[in-house]
Amino acid sequence: QCLLSGSWRSDTGCRMVVSVLGEDGSFSGSYLPGPAFGDYEILTSPLEGSQQDAGLAPQPIFSFTVRWRLQETTRTTVFLGQCYVGTNGEETLHSLWLLREAAESPTEDWKATR
Repeated sequence: QCLLSGSWRSDTGCRMVVSVLGEDGSFSGSYLPGPAFGDYEILTSPLEGSQQDAGLAPQPIFSFTVRWRLQETTRTTVFLGQCYVGTNGEETLHSLWLLREAAESPTEDWKATR
């Protein structure tokens, strides 16, 4: 059974710590991106999310939002993925993400989501 609680590190050096899951599958924690995030000075940022009931699926789906604590801009990233358990018992997260930063005007909206 795959559980999100604990510490995680991505292939790009991002670090995530997830608190104990609530009975409803909710969780919170912190996220610190790796060097690939750019030249911004980034502080450890809070995350909040939920995991599908592990009783329904041993390799559950999850989602979470990171509200970045940045010095010069406002950004939020949402992640959606699934937690897998390999044949060796190792847990792995696979996810997709969308990053949104504040746009100055509606004409700049097109470049605000990556």
